[in-house]
Amino acid sequence: MPHLNQNTLGKLKPGSTKAAKQSLVTAGMPPQTPGDLISLLNWRSSRAQEPAISQVQAMANPDAPARLEPRKNSVLRFLSFNIQVGITTCAYRQYLTRGWKHLLPHEERHENLKKIAKIVSDYDLVALQEVDAGSLRSGYVNQVAYLADKAIFPYWYAQLNRDLGRFAQHGNGLLSRIKPSRLEDHKLPGMLPGRGAITMRFQFSGVEVLVILMHLSLGTRSRHLQLEYVHRLIEGEEHVVLIGDMNSHLQSLLFNSPLESTNLRPAEEVLPTYPSWQPAVALDHVLVTPGLEISEFEVLDCNISDHLPVSVSLSLSSNTDASSPRRGRMQ
Repeated sequence: MPHLNQNTLGKLKPGSTKAAKQSLVTAGMPPQTPGDLISLLNWRSSRAQEPAISQVQAMANPDAPARLEPRKNSVLRFLSFNIQVGITTCAYRQYLTRGWKHLLPHEERHENLKKIAKIVSDYDLVALQEVDAGSLRSGYVNQVAYLADKAIFPYWYAQLNRDLGRFAQHGNGLLSRIKPSRLEDHKLPGMLPGRGAITMRFQFSGVEVLVILMHLSLGTRSRHLQLEYVHRLIEGEEHVVLIGDMNSHLQSLLFNSPLESTNLRPAEEVLPTYPSWQPAVALDHVLVTPGLEISEFEVLDCNISDHLPVSVSLSLSSNTDASSPRRGRMQ
């Protein structure tokens, strides 16, 4: 069947009939495409996911000013946000009562995207999880492209991890004001397919920084395989940022996982991010190597998704001692 192009820059109003028709034409898919059920069944019947990697190109937004690299001695602002494809959840029961919103379009999703665009507009790099790259439920609007357009980001990339045809185009998204020197799409290993990571390299004050945006599995076994894979990606790298929804407590990430042998560390204090209506656990994290320093760590108070976004400021560190103790005190 024709494949939805997750990297089509959408500038049409979400949810409009024109947007839906134009997105289908752009993707090379007629409004009535046979085979979507086959795509769904094929994904559901898939077994363990083998890791895969491909070098990709960031999509360019011609209406946004671009920078080859950040200003020297500047502080970078990063945000991680699991947007739950634009669905607001305010109670556990709504996973059931509002579950239909994961399959069908609704006006609230488009209003939430507008709110998210305002939030992300203040940042240099945004790591998005649980985005839709253009399907029935999103009104055939690529949510990453929409946010890049509305928040005026010059570079963006939408990673497709679960291709369910017209039902859903599920994955991660990257928004950046800095031009990547290299961008890679990684399919993470696991007992089931559907998890991925995006790696981005860029120059910052004379050094190369490696950012890994990821959304890890809920299952312990799959998450262990994924962290082993990430460990291999960062081995030998001096300036690394791991960012995203890691579906794990900090203790399990840093002391009871393949990352235990690394020198990654979080901010001074770690705050809960889930569930958004009554935060109790920290599942969304930003971890860095000693060559980078986290300041102004904040969990934003905005009930748009079932997760709260995590905001940090990053700079080059004056203390690069890998033996210094890890931080990360829970409040």
